[in-house]
Order: sequence, then C-alpha cells, then structure tokens
Amino acid sequence: MSGLVGWIDLQRDLSRHGDVVHAMTERMRNRGPDGKGTWLSPHAALGHRELATSGVPAHEQPLCVETNAGPVTATHIGRFDNADELRRDIESAGGIVRNGTDTELLLHAFLLWGTDLLDRVHGGFAFAIWDGRTRQLFLARDRLGVKPLYYFAYPGGLLFGSEPKAIMANPHFEARLDLHALPIVLQPRLAMPGETPLAGLHEVPPAHVLTYSQAGLSHRRYWELTSHPHPHSFEKTARHVRELLEEIIGRQLSTAAPMGAMLSGGIDSTSVAALAMQALGHRAPDSDLATYCVRFENDAEPFVATELRPDVDAPYASAAAEFLGTRHTTLSATTHDLLEVIPETRRARDLPGWGQFDASMYLLFQRMRRDCTVALTGEAADEVFGGYPYFFKPEVLQRNRFPWLGDGPKLVDFLSPELTALVKPEEDERERYAQLLARVPRLPGEDAENARMREVFFLGLAGPLSVILDRKERMSMALGLDVRVPFCDHRLLEYVWNVPWQLKCTGGVKGLLKAAMADVLPQATLQRKKSAYPHVQHSEYDRMLIRQASWIVNDSQSRLAWMFDTERFNELIRRISANELNSELPGGSNQAGLLIQLVEMHNWVDEYQVSVR
Repeated sequence: MSGLVGWIDLQRDLSRHGDVVHAMTERMRNRGPDGKGTWLSPHAALGHRELATSGVPAHEQPLCVETNAGPVTATHIGRFDNADELRRDIESAGGIVRNGTDTELLLHAFLLWGTDLLDRVHGGFAFAIWDGRTRQLFLARDRLGVKPLYYFAYPGGLLFGSEPKAIMANPHFEARLDLHALPIVLQPRLAMPGETPLAGLHEVPPAHVLTYSQAGLSHRRYWELTSHPHPHSFEKTARHVRELLEEIIGRQLSTAAPMGAMLSGGIDSTSVAALAMQALGHRAPDSDLATYCVRFENDAEPFVATELRPDVDAPYASAAAEFLGTRHTTLSATTHDLLEVIPETRRARDLPGWGQFDASMYLLFQRMRRDCTVALTGEAADEVFGGYPYFFKPEVLQRNRFPWLGDGPKLVDFLSPELTALVKPEEDERERYAQLLARVPRLPGEDAENARMREVFFLGLAGPLSVILDRKERMSMALGLDVRVPFCDHRLLEYVWNVPWQLKCTGGVKGLLKAAMADVLPQATLQRKKSAYPHVQHSEYDRMLIRQASWIVNDSQSRLAWMFDTERFNELIRRISANELNSELPGGSNQAGLLIQLVEMHNWVDEYQVSVR
C-alpha cells in the first residue's frame, strides 16, 4: 500500500527544494490516492502518498518525533502483520503508543531498538527513517521483497522511492542503460537481488537494511534462511502448514477495507480463498468474499494445451467459487484490451515489462479495484512448495545451470559481436548461477538428492520469485489496490524450507499443500494439474511481436538495431514465424513470446528516453 520518496543531501539546504520533493511525491499518486505529505529539513526530505486500507481516514506521513538531539522522521509502506504484538513489546519497554499506526509503531521501535527492530516485525513492508541525531538514513525492505524500494546515490546525496518514477522526477538522475545489464533486460529472471538495468539505480535487496551517512553507504542482511533437520512426520507437517496458513491469512484479513481475492481454481489461490472464507465466517457468519478470475475472448476456440498451462482457468475458478460460496466475477479480456493497456503497464514499472502477462493482470486488478481496496493472492506457492514441472524432471535438475531457463535460444545469444565481447553472456550466466549456489544454506550430511533440491528451491526464490512479486506489486499499486501474498510470510517459508523433498511431493505436485488443505477444497481443485498464470493464445498478438521485433533489429531508425547481429536475429525470427523452435522456453512461453522482452525493452527506451550508448 502507498508510496514513499526521499532525498538526502549533506551538502545543500533541501528546505529550499520543496518543489522537487513535491514533484517526486506526486509521481506516487497512483500508489496513494487517499492522502499525501512531505517533511523538509536542511539535509533530509521525505514524502509519502497514502492508500487507506484500514477503513479510517489516512494518517499523516511522514511522521516526526522531536528529541533533544534532533528529529527522527519515518515514512512507511506496506503493513506489519504482527502490529498487536509489536505494540505490546513497545509498551512493555516503556513506550507510549497513541494511535497505533504502523508508522508510529515503527518510530517507537526504532527509538527503542534501532534497526534491530527488523527482527521483531512481520509482513510485507518498506520504510525510510532519517535520524537527525546522527545524520543517518536507514532504508529497509521486508524479508522476501514483497514491497519495493529503489535508491540512487550521487556525490554527497541519495535519492530513493517506491518506484523509479519518483527518482526520475529529480534532476540529479539521468536514465541511462547499463549495457552490462543486458542479460537481465532480455531475461529478467536472471536479475540478482537489488539489480536494475539503469546505471546507478538499485533496489534495496530483500531482507536488507541500508545505511547512508557522511561515511557513505553500507548494507546489512538482517534475515536469511537456515537449514536444519526436519523433525516431523508427513501428517504433522501438513497440520502445521495448515495452522501457519490459517494464522497468516487471518492476520492479513485484519482490515475494515473492502476485501477480495484472486481465484484461478488452482490449489494455491483456492487454498487462500478457502481459508479467507473460513476466517471471515468466524468473525461474521453472514460475511462473504469477492473472488476474481480472468479469461480471454478466444478461450472458447480449440485450446492448445502446454505442459505449464494444460487447461483454462475460468471453469475451475467458477466451480471453486460455487463450492466455497464466494461472490465471483470472471473478467473477459480481448486481445485489443490487452494491447490497449500495455503502455499503462510499462508506466507502472518504469522498467521493461512483460507485455500481455502484465496487461491481463492489470485488467484483472482494474476490475477488482471497482469493488476492493485490499485483495489476497496465491502467488509464490509454487516457489515454496515445488509446483513447477522442472521440479520433477531429473534430466533438467542434473544440469549445472538454472533449471527454469529451458533449453531454447536466448535473446542475449543474438547480441552483436561488440556487445557479446562486453557482456560475455555465457560467462555472465555462469557467474550468476555460481553466486546464488554459494549462498545456499547447506545441511551437513544431507543426501545428494535433497541437497540438490535445496539448491533448486533457493534458485527459484531468487530471480523467478522477484519477477512474480514485481509484476503483482506494480500492476496492483498502479491502480491503488493493495494485494497481499500469504505464501510469502517468512515463518511459512522457514518451516517448509526444511521439509525434505520426499515429503513435499508426497501425493504428487504440491502434495504437502494439498494434504494440508484437503478438507476445505473441491475435488476438482485437488485433482487439477498445475496451470500457470494464463496467457492469451492469439495469432494477432504473436504477429505483432514478430513485426515489431523485426523492425527493431532491421530499421536504421531503431535505437536498438546496433545491439544485435542482424543476420542471426533474422534467422531466429524466421524460425519463430515458421514455428520451428522445438524447445522448452522459460515460463512456458510460446515461441513468439520469446520476443516480448525485446519489444518491451525498445518501447521502454523510447518512452523514457533512456540513453543506450
């Protein structure tokens, strides 16, 4: 929920630059349509846009406490799921809490414990605290990176914001593509935590606190997974998973704002909706839940089943909604609808997007926002419980590379010789893979199969999960909708992380989750094969991608043409047009979908006037 911005400059008087801080704050208007505020001081300025999700008027942010040694000021987005416990801890330590907002709790907790407060808070959040007593800025982000926070450092100062657009509103920032980052532009799942394609622009990595002062920048990781033997039987493990999910979803429902949930009819979203209905029923027997699904105009035509998308969501979603008793809406989207909103999805990101995959989610959230301010989603369950096909393919898992990458061509393979020599795509990929493997929390004495599966889960919790969370967060907050992700609660992840693979997959794909939820789900959901977030199967969209990609690499007016080996790329386009790629592509994409990142990169560079040389 909401958006924050800030500007620290230790060499100039920022109280004279309120117009710039106001402009940065206004760029966050979509994230916070219900209120705004700025705070200025000689060397620090903070701004905030508020989305009210508590059913009461928005509280003032940024929030400042004056101390004898100087002001301490905070601004915050997201929520603390354990706010009640945090309040009790603060009051037990002598603090006096008045209105109990998360920002007030954050300030009190900081005054008591400094950045060690991060060990005490749960939820999806990001915050900025300026400590005028020590002239230090602290930026922090939740453990899994549910909520975003970007920053840009320049000599003597630092800019930060919930989205790049806030930083772009400051004249100190110039949008320039880092050519070394081309691999993550053309395949975003490869991005390392904190990495962006814009020179000098970074994200605070998940589970990190950043400190900025006269001495410069420093980072500290405040949380990470640890590995230890799992003590429970399958039955006890399933019961504990259920207990955790009930508690997590119950806490994330604690709002007076209108609530909804995404519902595809798969195990993940149906589990969330089922437990939400259960929790709502305990609070008020006559309460209901609004659920939503997206379908495409041509779904009625012969559907081409794929391994990752074996069927259409809408019938399963409707059946699940009837079983659960939710108030269900199916949004029907045309190809024209998708194409029409793709520019809006790009502006929601300020970075290269995902074309139709962004657009269909944007349209779904747009429909949900008519009824809801807050919604729940089942995303991240595949990464936590092991739901993708590659988890069950020994021949893929044995490869010493990213298992989700597939075996097909990659756009980065078609860079010009000049850029290939600079970027070194194969070496870059190997280095990224090695860096992540070096961070895997090992369990001494673990057998080879479980040790490899631990690696595979860790790899999926890096780039692939961040791609999913980024899309969800940007598309929803562009519309002022706060979407919460119960499967990203760190306590659930800490527990399931140490469950041996043989228990996770008992009973098949996500067998552990199915066992935990079996008594509240319809049989059709329990028996349904894994089906990823849908994409439109339409020749018009595919032809558009092919036409645009061909223009980008061949036309002298294209700002990206120089980047690619034209002859080799044209051969790739010919093979895609002739349907000759018999390969497994990342995310289960169809052949033309391989070109989305190139097309969106071009459109982003053009619209944002990003310097590419």
